[in-house]
Order: sequence, then structure tokens, then C-alpha cells
Amino acid sequence: MFFKDAAASLREKGHEVLCTSRDYREAVELARIKGLDLKLVGRHGGPERYGKLAASAERMRALADVISGFAPDVAVTFSSPEGARVAFGLGVRHIGFNDSPHAEAVARLTVPLMSRLLCPWVIPYSSWTGFGISRKNIARYHALDPAAWLKGDDSARTAGAEPGGKKEKTVLIRLEESKASYIADKKLASTALVDAVVADELAQRVDIVILCRYSDQIEEAKARYGSKARIIESVVDGVPLIKSADLFIGAGGTMSAEAALLGVPTISIAPVRYHVEDYLVRSGLVARARDPGALARLASRMLAGEKFRKAQKKKAERVLASMENPTRKMLAAILQDHKL
Repeated sequence: MFFKDAAASLREKGHEVLCTSRDYREAVELARIKGLDLKLVGRHGGPERYGKLAASAERMRALADVISGFAPDVAVTFSSPEGARVAFGLGVRHIGFNDSPHAEAVARLTVPLMSRLLCPWVIPYSSWTGFGISRKNIARYHALDPAAWLKGDDSARTAGAEPGGKKEKTVLIRLEESKASYIADKKLASTALVDAVVADELAQRVDIVILCRYSDQIEEAKARYGSKARIIESVVDGVPLIKSADLFIGAGGTMSAEAALLGVPTISIAPVRYHVEDYLVRSGLVARARDPGALARLASRMLAGEKFRKAQKKKAERVLASMENPTRKMLAAILQDHKL
């Protein structure tokens, strides 16, 4: 979603581009949906520390062979620990993107090795300099990351998908990234909040659709909510799915930002606080719920308020229009820094 347009633009300018990913369910399937050719190197290590370490070590070794053979002038990553280490080891300049300083393990393993860090303007420099990068090597763009694809042609042509339910309105719930270290290590979960939505009398009046991240998360959701909610089992393009919803409830970051910038009433139940969410709450595009009662009240109020939904749409259009396209910032950094 973030790199496809940049890769296409670089190729159009005559540059050779290699796109890599670990074998990760959503990345692989979304790349197929979007027509982005990926070279798969390594695998996801799961939620446990040893699994993450072992998978990272294996991937780093395999990626070193691939990148050494490709011999790039510049590496561009979304804060890949293996990409950062391989680029550093091979002496390749590294442009890194990151909008999540709260994911401390990834930041500690990547940010100090970056030649330049690019991030949204809502994240203060001090959130990064503590990881060992100089402020002069940080460039901020006036946008949230989803602007890279929401301002692009694909978004403009995409119509809302039919939710496939029988009730008048649809609530879309996105579960948390449960295997990320900043969640798995602290054993954080949004289960109680999702339980409250599915069990609330609201569920009798609306279709509830749950979008998971991992195969085992899908099975757990089916066992827990299968009779009361529709669990999406395949990987889908999130933009049309969000557009089909009357309310979005997000336990993660990216899709909550997408929903907010698309003007869909959005409630965050993320188990951690982060700068992008704080900005969206201040802007009035996202409401935050930290307990089941507050979530139920917010959901009912947002679903009942037609004027509110129209106002959210207009507000979101203004906010998104004010943002620059991070893809252009990315291309400028690659081409100017490296005189390609």
C-alpha cells in the first residue's frame, strides 16, 4: 500500500527496483491484490521472543545474499530490522519510514542505522532522537501514512464494497496486531471491548464484521464471535471495506487512520496510546474508548447521528486535502540524496 506507487514511478524513470517482504499473510496477499511483485525472503517469527529472534537471524542471512547480489544504491524500508542491518552491513544508504515510536523494539533495531528517517509531522523529533539518530537526519512530512494511497488514483476509483449483511447498518472491527512485540510482551488485548460490542443490544440491530490479522486470530474470532459476527477469512483491500461501513472500531493504527481520513465515524480501542491517534482525536476524526460502557455509548451515538456522519465526511475531506503525499517525499529523498 505504501510503496507500490513509488516503485512504479522509479521504474518509469528507468531505475531498477527490487521489492522484498518476509512471508507474511497480509503483505503477500495484498501485494497480489495490488499487483506488486515481491521477492519473499524469510518469514514472520510469531509472538514469542525466541521465535522472533530466530526468524530475524534467518532472514538477515538470506536477505544479505539477495541484496549483495542486487547491489542497490539505496535501501528504503518501513523500519525493517533485517533490512536496516543488511543495508548497514553492506554499506548501503538507508532511508527508513516509521510512524510508530511506541513500537520500541523495532525502533531500537532500525532508527540508529538509518541514513535518514522520514515520518509524519505529528511525531516530535524527541520521540526519535532517544533511539540514537541525529535530528538533522529526520525529515517530517505533513501527512499521515495512509495519505500515500488515499490520495492516489486507486482510492479515487475505488467504490465502497457491499458488506454482505442483511441489516441496515454495518460496524467493522479491526483487531490488534497481537503478535507485535509492544503488544505481545505486555499481554495487551482488546478482547473485553470487542466482547462488549458483540454482546451489546446494538449487535441485534447492525451487522458486525471482524477483520483479523493472523490465521490463528481468525480461528479464535470464529470460535468466540462466529454466531454473532461475520469473520472475514481472506485478505482484502481495506479501503473499499472501510467505505462500506457505517462505523469503524479499530484496535490498531493504520486502518483507524484510513477510516478517519475517509470520513467514516471511527472509534479507537487500541491497547496503547500513540502520536497518530492523539492527533486524530484532537482533530475530531477519532473518538477513543477505554472501557466497554463508553464504547457502547459512543457506538450507538455515532450510528444514530446522520448529521454527525455528514460532518465527519466533510471534515475528513478537508484534513486529507491539506496533507501532502508521502510518496512524493519518498521519491524526493531517494532521488535528491543519491543523485539517481
